[in-house]
Amino acid sequence: MTVKLCGKVFKFGDDVDTGQIIPGKYVVLTDPQELAQHAFEDVAPQFKNKVRTGDIIVAGKNFGTGSSREHAPKSLKFSGISAVIAKSFARIFYRNAINIGLLAITISEVGEINENDQLTIDLNNGIIVNHSKEKNYRFELPPKVMLDIFKAGGIIPFTKKSIQ
Repeated sequence: MTVKLCGKVFKFGDDVDTGQIIPGKYVVLTDPQELAQHAFEDVAPQFKNKVRTGDIIVAGKNFGTGSSREHAPKSLKFSGISAVIAKSFARIFYRNAINIGLLAITISEVGEINENDQLTIDLNNGIIVNHSKEKNYRFELPPKVMLDIFKAGGIIPFTKKSIQ
């Protein structure tokens, strides 16, 4: 199965914490669509109006630092974000992203990618194509089980599928 994700870039810097991704006052929300309406509310108020299904976040180092709640990656996934590409991730954010089926990719060249660039992520070949710059970036494919979790839509659908 060929898996390619295509979207426009939303660019963020280093040390974006979970409180910036989804302010703490919204952790009481249980509806993922409602949660998504508040993603980046304080740091990028127009995010919810501009994001489209398939769009991609590109950030610097230590993306998702802060709390261990799944609300941050969940708010991104349900806002339409298909993947987050960063120089590095906070470990708990990375694991939570996998658990909910949000692709998290690490590359060192994030500084070469700009806001609104158009990207395609080729999960079969480990290549990110920046159509705006006509440049390709290689990334290490996650282990097969992580890709299977992503393709299933998260750990719960993956587990349900595995036990059937």
